[in-house]
Amino acid sequence: MASASQASLLLQKQLKDLCKHPVDGFSAGLVDESNLFEWSVMITGPPDTLYEGGFFNAIMTFPANYPNSPPTVRFTSEIWHPNVYADGKVCISILHPPGDDPNGYELASERWTPVHTVESIVLSIISMLSSPNDESPANVEAAKEWRDRRDEFKKKVSRCVRKSQEML
Repeated sequence: MASASQASLLLQKQLKDLCKHPVDGFSAGLVDESNLFEWSVMITGPPDTLYEGGFFNAIMTFPANYPNSPPTVRFTSEIWHPNVYADGKVCISILHPPGDDPNGYELASERWTPVHTVESIVLSIISMLSSPNDESPANVEAAKEWRDRRDEFKKKVSRCVRKSQEML
């Protein structure tokens, strides 16, 4: 069982690694220097996607028993996406608690495992922006638009991208 001090040591190491070796597509830092369990993440909209050119801010909150349990990730920038709840919370398999899915939708191997890092989580979110999963949506309306009214979906995403650029 990971303790809060083990979690903070691991988070400190991951932050240091990201500062030394930045990863294309995002930047990360602490919301408050005194709290290693809450990170501010800025994700750049991936090239050749509807989100290209956008700068989307999110808060990543880690539990005291990280890495045994996943963090939560919530966009603070407005974003229109089938896998993001209205409150900005990201819904992807690797952020779901480890073990079997009570709904039987996901394999245990698709869910959280302690080998994930901040980098692998954010890269999964970037991948989610590139390829929405409309089979298991967090935002049903966005999923319907993605499937049936793609032009309307594109307009809403374009507005979010423009808004994110204005917030810089």
